[in-house]
Parts: sequence; C-alpha cells; structure tokens
Amino acid sequence: MGFLIDAQLPPALARWLMEQGCQAEHVLDLGFAGADDRMIWDYAVLHGLVIVTKDEDFALRRALAATGPAIVWIRVGNTRKDALLRWFAPLLVDILAALKRGEPLLEIG
Repeated sequence: MGFLIDAQLPPALARWLMEQGCQAEHVLDLGFAGADDRMIWDYAVLHGLVIVTKDEDFALRRALAATGPAIVWIRVGNTRKDALLRWFAPLLVDILAALKRGEPLLEIG
C-alpha cells in the first residue's frame, strides 16, 4: 500500500512513512506544485495510492464517488512538522488496518 501526500502536509511525512516501511510520495517531489485536485486524484488512481490530505475537497469527492483512491483526511490544525509526526505516529497502525479493510475515507483528527 502506498501513500500520496498532498501539498498542505510536509514532505517529512512522506519520508517518515517510508522509514516505517510504507511506499510514500509527496506531490512536490513529483513536480505537482500547484497541480489541481483532478491531477492528484488521477495520479493516485493510476498508481494505486492512498491520498493523505488536509483538503476537504478530496474527502467530499471520495464520499460522493463510487470508486477512486482511498483518502486519509487529516483534521488537525496547523502544526510544526515534528508535532505532526508525533501526532500521526500512533495512528498509523489503525490507519493501515482500516485501509486494509477497504475503508475508502478515513477522517483523522
């Protein structure tokens, strides 16, 4: 299972996920700075990636779509990357389990 980290989240989250044994890419590393949601959505579908985002638009789109990438919607305010990683770390096991069960939309926060 792989993750596509959206622009509102730090590239450090993708690196941390890779250190945990997950495939992860950040949209900035892919040259998607300023890319619209459709481009990110389509890339995730094409590569079988889960979108990790703070963008409510992805969550709403997934809630209304019969198919598409799974979405992990991060509902935490602006925070420093170290604090975000400490907050995210204990949640990873549950996130992976929910995605493995096939849950299409996870709201975390």
